[in-house]
Amino acid sequence: MTLFTKRMNQWARTAAATIAGISIAWSAASADAASIHIASKSTTFWTVAKYYGLTIDQIAAANPNVDPNNIGIGQRLVIPTNTAQAKTMAAPASMKAESIDSGEIIAGGKAYDVLKTVQATATAYTSAASENGQWGAVDFFGNPLKVGTVAVDPDKIKLGSKLYIVGYDYAGLPDGGMIATAADAGSAIQGNRIDIFVNGTTAQAKKFGIQYVKVYVLQ
Repeated sequence: MTLFTKRMNQWARTAAATIAGISIAWSAASADAASIHIASKSTTFWTVAKYYGLTIDQIAAANPNVDPNNIGIGQRLVIPTNTAQAKTMAAPASMKAESIDSGEIIAGGKAYDVLKTVQATATAYTSAASENGQWGAVDFFGNPLKVGTVAVDPDKIKLGSKLYIVGYDYAGLPDGGMIATAADAGSAIQGNRIDIFVNGTTAQAKKFGIQYVKVYVLQ
């Protein structure tokens, strides 16, 4: 066998191996195409959850090694296909509106007049000592923090006001909207911003991020 022939045979084997590798890689990519999302510049757990009709907690659970605050362009995010992983919290009927119109909201069999609506940015907080300072896990009035407690800017929403909040997406809150109370305040809560109490840890609450919500101030 000539040197030329040997080199041609080596090249053929290398080329065949390369093609086989590409084929395997393509097959693997095709196989998981339905369960992998490639991140772009604007990708967050919230946008991915909304796109696939899942919850933020589902996306976070499927990507435990991904920092939600530092998702890189091109990063591969796993999209869970088993929706049984969702850890949703059933909302009491009294926290959901039965009907909403421009002037009235009915929830838990009780009718509330709508005084005004506020388009607000919302964040979430917990009962962790690091989030509540010297006062501890109580609201402005000294009551224990609970789902339904919301911190507001008293100059925008009067403390003690009954609220109905829609537009958020978080597994630890009632699905679709909830009756709440403007029962807390904080130096960082200024203008059209609210802070919604959620159960769990600070790390879990951070997954809420910043969301745009509509707040109905009720009478």
